[in-house]
Amino acid sequence: MTRVILFNKPADVLSQFTDKGTEGSARRTLSEFIDVPGVYPAGRLDRDSEGLLVLTDNGRLQAKISNPKFRSPKTYLAQVEGVPSEDRIDQLRRGITLKDGPTREAEVEVIAAPDLWPRVPPVRVRKTVPDAWLRLTIREGKNRQVRRMTAHVGLPCLRLVRWSVGEWSLDGIAPGTWRDA
Repeated sequence: MTRVILFNKPADVLSQFTDKGTEGSARRTLSEFIDVPGVYPAGRLDRDSEGLLVLTDNGRLQAKISNPKFRSPKTYLAQVEGVPSEDRIDQLRRGITLKDGPTREAEVEVIAAPDLWPRVPPVRVRKTVPDAWLRLTIREGKNRQVRRMTAHVGLPCLRLVRWSVGEWSLDGIAPGTWRDA
């Protein structure tokens, strides 16, 4: 039977069980939170991003979730710096061209600030610069894609939370905790 774990990854945690970084580095990894043998992340979530990380012991499922050809939807809540004009939102919806090629179309909407847990460490906020929240759904997974997309249209990302992957979401999962799907 396939095991699927839904983990709410805190910020500043690597999406891997060991740290192959520089000698003596003390970066946090999944092993601090999950002691289940034989499961591996299906895709990655940047160290400075938070939210849903799906882990499984099924290689085929892992590939289906992480391989862009399967177009598995991933929804993010992004706090961005600046005012998201309709033109900027339309650019994100149509897809943009990054250094490593074009992105697919995305579902994007401006939303009210979500009721999320406090981020540790906190997001830097500048009182003289407005910020806003976006809900973005993409169906691919280029490296740091959402951050690069929002920056490309002049809306640097301050906080990024992956809320859902396919049918799974963070509903009821506190930061640093996990449950079986």
